[in-house]
Amino acid sequence: MSQSNTKNKLFAPITGTVMPRFAGIATFMRLPFLEFDHPSIDEVDIGLFGIPWDGGTTNRAGARHGPRQIRDLSTLARNVNRASGINPFELCNCADLGDTPVNPVDLEDTLARVQRFVEQLHEKNMIPLAAGGDHLVTLPVMRAIAKDRPVGMVHFDAHTDTWDRYFGGSKYTHGTPFRRAIEEGLLDPTRTIQIGIRGALYNDSENNWGIEQGIRVVDIDEYHALGTQGVIDLARQVVGTGPTYVSFDVDFLDPVYAPGTGTPEIGGATTYQAQQLLRGLQGLNLIGGDVVEVSPPFDPSGNTALVGMTMMFELLCVLAHARAQR
Repeated sequence: MSQSNTKNKLFAPITGTVMPRFAGIATFMRLPFLEFDHPSIDEVDIGLFGIPWDGGTTNRAGARHGPRQIRDLSTLARNVNRASGINPFELCNCADLGDTPVNPVDLEDTLARVQRFVEQLHEKNMIPLAAGGDHLVTLPVMRAIAKDRPVGMVHFDAHTDTWDRYFGGSKYTHGTPFRRAIEEGLLDPTRTIQIGIRGALYNDSENNWGIEQGIRVVDIDEYHALGTQGVIDLARQVVGTGPTYVSFDVDFLDPVYAPGTGTPEIGGATTYQAQQLLRGLQGLNLIGGDVVEVSPPFDPSGNTALVGMTMMFELLCVLAHARAQR
């Protein structure tokens, strides 16, 4: 599609036929960068932004650098999804809103800063699409968009992230966001599905809490038993027609596809399977999403950031379709 076919020319991404992809200022999908005081900010339907913070990481830090490298690799994005035919920029006005404020030395201050940033999007009726950052950053996003009612979630990950505490008392790490979200009434566990869970456990009861709350956990063995379409059908059944958030941790993928992440687990999904799964969410009542745990220091090639960017584009397509349907 040409730039003239987008919903509003102001929000048209720069195409590679106009400016080479190695040139210009890097923004998500080569979209315009808008701050909240821009006169056209109220016209934005989907706001893309980064959360450059990894203060919840328990081992291999580096995801704070994810948004910057994902932006750089997103110069490779184009306008139309070949598989679905969706041109998200034709359906919705999209913009790069920059990065949330963060405090690299104060965890709870950062959570508050991220929440305030996303609240500004929510007040303007924008759909948030975030690039992390470690997985704890999903919690303040949910605090902003789900404070009026709990949401459902489709969660792609190697880990459930429903652990209670680390190191004797730390409630906030990248392994605890969804336990906190359920406790705070932000996430409806009966409308939550976690896909791709695998790897060894700290103890034999590690996964029990989430299942007891009603989360549908699909480990990698069940994923292969059901097949991709079977898992898509199950996810659609679990979340139903209610408002639903999508969270994609790149360690859902096998590390041969995404080695640049903090907690890699072998035996994961392929990038193509991930694309199929995200495309299978089209038509759901999607209200936001994120791609997290891209850690550039562990993948100098940039391939993991390319994967993260591609999953963001797949998410953008189904979010744009959902917004247009509403």
